[in-house]
Amino acid sequence: MENKGKPLLQLIRRDQWLLLMFLPIFLYYFIFCYLPMPGVLMAFKNFTPGHGLFGGDWVGLKWFEQFVNSRYFFRLLRNTFLLAFYPLLFGFWIPILFAVCVVEIRNGLFKRFAQTVTYLPHFISTVVIAGMIINFLSPTDGIVNAWLVKLGMEKINFMMAPEWFRSIFTASGIWQSFGFSSIIYIAAIMGIDQEMYDSGKIDGVNKFQELWHLTLPSLKPTIVIMLLLSIGGIMSVNFEKVYLLYNGATYETADVISTYVYRQGIESKNFSFATAVGLFNSVISFSLVYLANWLSRRYNDMSLW
Repeated sequence: MENKGKPLLQLIRRDQWLLLMFLPIFLYYFIFCYLPMPGVLMAFKNFTPGHGLFGGDWVGLKWFEQFVNSRYFFRLLRNTFLLAFYPLLFGFWIPILFAVCVVEIRNGLFKRFAQTVTYLPHFISTVVIAGMIINFLSPTDGIVNAWLVKLGMEKINFMMAPEWFRSIFTASGIWQSFGFSSIIYIAAIMGIDQEMYDSGKIDGVNKFQELWHLTLPSLKPTIVIMLLLSIGGIMSVNFEKVYLLYNGATYETADVISTYVYRQGIESKNFSFATAVGLFNSVISFSLVYLANWLSRRYNDMSLW
């Protein structure tokens, strides 16, 4: 037993500083993601505070049936899917193209400036981002409406118009994340064998052919993995941002499963029902990433597992 344990101890001793850096991440997921997992029992019980997690009567799938049969079910499912799918549809390729452009910049000073400017929004608090959006789109003194007036157009109360919410949410999300998301693609491009580009130049390929036939095929594994991870989170819409931006007037296009769970669980104290809705959302997310991973493994021979 000592001989078997010795190599492991040596590995731990060798990587002790890396493991120490990983410890906060491990503790975060263990405390907030794994320890609460027994709480899913509430989705199958009539939970009442004061009776403990295992108290209350078993109700089976009662809360799931109540949610599926509610008048909000299809609206919540549609809004959750669209608010996650639109950034994926319109914004997934932007970090890739931006990474290609950054690598091609020869002026080092301008290159660092462009990267810094596009990375910064990622580090701005969601609360601050929401405040900026509300101020910029204000119907009284917002800069966007000021421009509309100068162009001879009428002011628009963007934050009270349901038809504008998805566009605002998607555009601001792409602006906030594309720069930081490009880092992994920049690193992948820098790791491509430069001999391929040298051979391409000898063969007379132009920049577009170089991008299409050399860069993008080399990035394919990275793109597939990032796409799978994005699909896995397609039902996990940014709750904080939606909660800060939406209001009663925009529920029709803004209300998603996570905000509905918050209202039912925290505001209305329907703990069992809220747990069931959240579990339903998690099952759908897992099914999507499993399906996407299976399709990728079958047709591209690349997968997460």
